[in-house]
Amino acid sequence: MAAMFWIQFILVLGAVLIGIRKGGVALGLIGGLGVSVLVLGFRSAPSEPPIAVMLIILAVVTASATLQVAGGLDYLVQLTEKLLRAHPKYVTILAPLCTFFLTVCCGTGHAVYALLPVISDVAIKTKIRPERPMAISSVASQMGITASPVAAAVTFFLGFAAKAGHPVTLIDIISVTMPAGVIGVLAAAAWSFNRGLDLEKDPEFQGRLQDPEFRKGLDADVTTLDKKISTVAKLSVALFFAGVGTIILMASCPWLLPLAADKKPVPMTTVVQFIMLAYGAFILFAAKVKAKDIANSSVFIAGMIAVVSIFGIAWMSDTFISANKKYLVDNIGIMVKMAPWTFAIATFCISAFVKSQAATLAITLPLGLALGLPIPLLLGLMPASYAYFFFAFYPSDLAAINMDRTGTTRIGKYLLNHSFMIPGLIGVGVSTVVAYTISQFIL
Repeated sequence: MAAMFWIQFILVLGAVLIGIRKGGVALGLIGGLGVSVLVLGFRSAPSEPPIAVMLIILAVVTASATLQVAGGLDYLVQLTEKLLRAHPKYVTILAPLCTFFLTVCCGTGHAVYALLPVISDVAIKTKIRPERPMAISSVASQMGITASPVAAAVTFFLGFAAKAGHPVTLIDIISVTMPAGVIGVLAAAAWSFNRGLDLEKDPEFQGRLQDPEFRKGLDADVTTLDKKISTVAKLSVALFFAGVGTIILMASCPWLLPLAADKKPVPMTTVVQFIMLAYGAFILFAAKVKAKDIANSSVFIAGMIAVVSIFGIAWMSDTFISANKKYLVDNIGIMVKMAPWTFAIATFCISAFVKSQAATLAITLPLGLALGLPIPLLLGLMPASYAYFFFAFYPSDLAAINMDRTGTTRIGKYLLNHSFMIPGLIGVGVSTVVAYTISQFIL
């Protein structure tokens, strides 16, 4: 039994690593190959593919992409810039809070790219070392995913808990992850206030100032305020938030839901799907969005990659865990139950390589359930699913480096001594501890 377990484990781990290296939809395709080998080669019974979760993500991503094409994301970014420029001295704390809530609103961290040049510009003009707000803002934009009611990671957890027979509501999830995320961001921002030397005292920066081209680049203006936002763009934001509000209302008042064939209320996993598709259609008609533009948008493409990745990797992980449940429980279950925080470390380590919180949860949640960890505990450890700042190869981190015109936000000589490491460790560490504590009291 032990030999068979380790052979299958190496197979699954190898599939994940190859998928990560290939990138994009490769994680899903190679995950499907792993299912084939487990079923046909090892004669394991295939688990059920995560259809409900995939449909939720598909519906939410389609609505979010429609919002992007309608100009709604541009409007949200512009509102954020107005706030930052109104209070430039507090950019180190306001910027990460803005990127966090921008992700909460949109369900994707990709919205941060339009804001990073603005954050850098505000910092430069206020003579604040840009590394201070830039690094934590990139980290905060990804921390917001577990607190967003329309993010893939949250909808995956919602669907997984329902399938596992221990359903939690959207309100339950957000009531744990939202305050935990905010406190984690504030803790990391507080540390960032005095990091590094001020620009006028930084010899490396002062040396670069001797280059006329470098000085010219610092004088450039970066703003979204000159971009005209249409009325339909503003309407699209109102409609999108109305959709999110409708879902939260339904989750808070189950008596509003019609009864299904089994005389029970329609499950929230289904409600999220048709509500988000409906409000996406409202935005489509109101803004006269072209359907082909939705399919070509960056939000839609990123979302489809997430769907395919989760399809393959979650199916493979669940099949492997189901086939080896007894071995896992007998050998690892006792240790994890005695020290549940060790499961958070395992989740964090996996996320450092699997650069998606939804995909990380697709791997770890079935394992946690097989080890006998209760759903409230797994929810409390959910913030630990973000660790892809660790190697600073994620697009938002690279964008922050490239958009800091002073060069203070960077990857160090030894690879891991980069600008995002300590803000990331503080933010994720604090938010995980807070989420774990809250989950023990309210669930």
